[in-house]
Amino acid sequence: MPKPPKTHPHAPRISNKRARFEFELLERFEAGIALKGTEVKSIRLGNASLNEAYARIEQDQAYLVNFQVLPYEQGNIHNHDPKRPKLLLLHRRQIKKLASKVQVRGLTLIPVCVYFNSKGLAKVEIALARGRTYHDRRDSQRKREDQREMDRARRGRNDR
Repeated sequence: MPKPPKTHPHAPRISNKRARFEFELLERFEAGIALKGTEVKSIRLGNASLNEAYARIEQDQAYLVNFQVLPYEQGNIHNHDPKRPKLLLLHRRQIKKLASKVQVRGLTLIPVCVYFNSKGLAKVEIALARGRTYHDRRDSQRKREDQREMDRARRGRNDR
């Protein structure tokens, strides 16, 4: 698991809250994003959403699809299409590795969060994920609840 990135304290961290619930995250990667000027300003204001976003590999390039960045209010004619595919900046060998795993094993690439690193560059954390079934989700919730109950009992706080 990679170290948590050093970020500016006031920079927003846009996360995909449903990713951990709907998918089993197997492997994580950090990638840069090719953005336009008004997109960067809009993301800095926190006007972006990772809901329904995924990564796709086409012609040895990785793209972030359905990552919605709302238009910048002061952007006038220089604004962008909110859902245009964004190019992910990865090394060629990383792209080949991800492409082989996605094709052969039936996995998918899901963005987990978007943030600005200490140098002020926009980064996206993508994960190689396997979809969970309804029963898998219920099992993970049951395990979480059992763990909480054991922790309460261990601390001596039986509130129920």
